[in-house]
Amino acid sequence: MTTKKLLTFSIPVAAFLFAGILAARHAGDAPPQAPERPLALASAASRVVAEGRVVTYPGRQVVVGTDFAGTLERVAVEEKQRVERGAQLAVVRSDEERAALAQAKARFAEAEADARLALAEVERARRLYAGKVGARQAVDRAERDRDAAAARRETARAEIERLAALVAKARVLSPISGVVLEKHVSTGETVERGSRVATIADLDRLRVEAEVDEADTARVALGAPVLVRAEGESTTWTGTVEEIPDAVTGRRIRPQDPARPTDTRVLIVKVALASQEGLKLGRRVEVEIRGR
Repeated sequence: MTTKKLLTFSIPVAAFLFAGILAARHAGDAPPQAPERPLALASAASRVVAEGRVVTYPGRQVVVGTDFAGTLERVAVEEKQRVERGAQLAVVRSDEERAALAQAKARFAEAEADARLALAEVERARRLYAGKVGARQAVDRAERDRDAAAARRETARAEIERLAALVAKARVLSPISGVVLEKHVSTGETVERGSRVATIADLDRLRVEAEVDEADTARVALGAPVLVRAEGESTTWTGTVEEIPDAVTGRRIRPQDPARPTDTRVLIVKVALASQEGLKLGRRVEVEIRGR
């Protein structure tokens, strides 16, 4: 009985051991699975791709107009010319205003003389009154004349300031340092108040405004590295995310891919460039942001 039991149990055990050996051999022959594809997918998922444009910083591109209506006596700039802040861009003819300013200065000089005379009359009337020679009414009249002369003098002074400010508006000055992108008028043209004279931009500092789809906004962080490409250029530019607005807005740039929707909401992410050499203001670019 003992021998039979041993034989009965030995056959299943042997079969089990043999199956294990075969499985081990097959496992050793099977090639290992390559992890490159999952890694590549993870890398692609960590990138946010968007379209954008090269722009100036806020307040660094202005359209300069005139607050003075008239004929342009001179336009002093040309396109692509660099100008400094306060430089004269154009002059509007202001002959009548200048003549009025000269008259106002003459009236002020007359009022100033009257004020000096009135002050002297007050002092004289006070001396006479103190010496029991003059009347109190004479002192009162002299003081009244003095005050009236002083008021006329201040009115003349205010008129000078008003006309001087008006004449100053005839000179159109640049509010920033930059380059003249566009000249809107020429010498001899008649302009109205508010007419555009020139567009000026500071091209020394540019950045990129990227339109990130609202579905990708959670993966964009301040300081994230950015790669910028331009169509037809082998050069790439680098930068970092420097500003993320708090609200999404409508798409401004029409997608180059016709399959992409044009009515989606986007986040205008601002990208500071490490170098802008070779980039032109207003150029369309592709932005690749390393997401979270």
